[in-house]
Amino acid sequence: MKDSTSLKASSWMRLAAAGASLAFAVAPTLAGEFPSKPIELIVQFPAGSSADVVARVLADGMTKHVGQNVVVINRPGAGGALAYKHVQAAKPDGYTLVFNSNSISTVRYSGLTPFDYKAFDPIARVTVENPVIAVRKDSPWNNLSDMMAHARAKPGEIRLGNSGTGSHTHVSAEAFVAGQKAEVLHVPFAAAQVVTSLLGGHIDALVQLPGALAPHVRAGTLKVLGTLSSVREPAFPTVPTALEQGMRFQADMWRGVAAPKGTPPAVLAKLETALQKTVNSPEFKAQGEKSGFIPAFQTAREFAQTIATDDAALAQLMAKVGLKLQ
Repeated sequence: MKDSTSLKASSWMRLAAAGASLAFAVAPTLAGEFPSKPIELIVQFPAGSSADVVARVLADGMTKHVGQNVVVINRPGAGGALAYKHVQAAKPDGYTLVFNSNSISTVRYSGLTPFDYKAFDPIARVTVENPVIAVRKDSPWNNLSDMMAHARAKPGEIRLGNSGTGSHTHVSAEAFVAGQKAEVLHVPFAAAQVVTSLLGGHIDALVQLPGALAPHVRAGTLKVLGTLSSVREPAFPTVPTALEQGMRFQADMWRGVAAPKGTPPAVLAKLETALQKTVNSPEFKAQGEKSGFIPAFQTAREFAQTIATDDAALAQLMAKVGLKLQ
């Protein structure tokens, strides 16, 4: 018969074993919880750019729905290529996301990235934005026809700024001007710098997205000549599109969120739900009306089709105007 000491030792061993088993059973569940730390949303352009303006509104909304802070990190450069490279190389765990756009295709076909959109898992489309051409308030041009007439009469004289080589605004500007059989000097900038350069008189016009321009248009320092999209820009509802001005051109732009390829489906689904709630909220819509972006949610499946269709169209467009290097 075992003595009391042996019985106690045996009982403690059984309890210890049970505790160890419980720990092993619980550990995978805890490890599988997402998110358990802040999420980084990488933006391709600097603070103050249109992309940055929208991303910060989006991150605030996502934070409310995922239970962790979503932090905007700006990684500007090479038309967005630096940001894409950073996220593509990140661990596919849902903690490093990219605020992507049509630029995922333009940087690829400009030879700035060695990969294409298939290097990422799409999560959701969140907005549609309309590139516009703007000038200083004192410019003699009042519409796109005025500006293009000058560009044809004096080839290369107009300095037209964009958000960087390979960016969507660069490709849009090149394609639009070429389609009008005109010639300008295309000047790439970091996105935030292009606006200050226009205000300072260093360039004559720019192609940019509404978020960075709306405050200056409201202040009366800039005016918009036309919208390079299929519909009018809600932030500037009285400004006609290029199509309405008799020019067959449109370059609608989308923005969305994507993760490195191989991110767990459950993580992607949770992020997609948070984005859907954010984009469909009254707060996000109100910010869009104020800042110049249009809420336009698409599911991951729908977004994947949008990206693929747009990629094919951009490949053809860039080849046509001599910008396709890859």
